[in-house]
Amino acid sequence: MSFLLPKLTCKREVDQAIKSVAEKVLVLRFGRDNDPVCLQLDDILAKTAHDLSKMAVIYLVDVNNVPVYTQYFDISYIPSTVFFFNGQHMKVDYGSPDHTKFVGSFKTKQDFIDLIEVIYRGAMRGKLIVRSPIDPNNIPKYDLLYQGI
Repeated sequence: MSFLLPKLTCKREVDQAIKSVAEKVLVLRFGRDNDPVCLQLDDILAKTAHDLSKMAVIYLVDVNNVPVYTQYFDISYIPSTVFFFNGQHMKVDYGSPDHTKFVGSFKTKQDFIDLIEVIYRGAMRGKLIVRSPIDPNNIPKYDLLYQGI
């Protein structure tokens, strides 16, 4: 399903997307096109892209093409999904130590839709961090791996 969503292939394109997407949530899925979990997530993103078109813009980013962002967001697990609003990185409290990104795939389309709505409404009120509406049982568990320490 990754062929249904637009791809950003270099750092310049990612920078341009972050700067140019206004008044919508920018969703960047970092991963690989041939990874099974990424394909599962891409399927959910593709099915919800039209429903969320007034609130969000979704792009796929290959971790091998943008090592600067891969290192900056400490993307050691794929897929990882990062959110922006008007060029500002939006953080989400998932009840885990890392608020900068969502790691893994969403269990249902509704989990992703609910998360985008909460981020959008929070961002419109000027918040930089919001609490996740997703059931904690539906959030993948993982250990933080800090690379280069």
